[in-house]
Amino acid sequence: MDPAAAMATNVPSSLVNWLLSFGNEDSLLIHLSTDQVYEGVKSFYKEEDETLPVNMYGKSKVAAEKFIVEKCSNYAILRSSIIYGPQTISPVAKSLPIQGQHVEFFNDEFRCPVYVKDMVAVILSLAKKWLSDGKKVQVLLNVGGPDRVSRLQMAESVAAVRGYNHSIIKSVSASSVNRGVASPSDISMDITKLTQLLSIKPISFQDGVRATLDAEASS
Repeated sequence: MDPAAAMATNVPSSLVNWLLSFGNEDSLLIHLSTDQVYEGVKSFYKEEDETLPVNMYGKSKVAAEKFIVEKCSNYAILRSSIIYGPQTISPVAKSLPIQGQHVEFFNDEFRCPVYVKDMVAVILSLAKKWLSDGKKVQVLLNVGGPDRVSRLQMAESVAAVRGYNHSIIKSVSASSVNRGVASPSDISMDITKLTQLLSIKPISFQDGVRATLDAEASS
């Protein structure tokens, strides 16, 4: 609704200019972008595919990527899918879909949700690689889990692990709900480049859900 505010929030111009004040070669910027930079008209987007975002959030993140590439000597841009996992010290309202009540989920919007500890592993690996190698880093990576799942399938996985009756899940089309903003249908991502470069293999969504619930049960 406010493109100027979106750009001001998501294009890290002040941060980048501050980093540059220390010398362009002396810092590595690891930037979390989004799968929403893709148009959403096919499955398993690759990093070299054209960015054609359908909403202002995606457009602002494309602008951020371009700004970083133009300004920074060392950068890693991570196009992240939905990040999920155990609660942090600053809890969010819900870390997984389905809290026990009857709720609707879209059956025709697809993502590759990534477990939060896999995202952390990617960031740490890139930072350690830069520090140890001492070489210029200019990397663009898709960072998602291995599974292409709809919102409905995400909910069904959580319900299965939690032992909920699937009758509380209602399958609906995204087109049946007016959210006031365009949303891409399929922004699943190919993560081959990630696994080859860093030798990191993100865990499946089902295993990530189990790990999340196990962590929350023991906390």
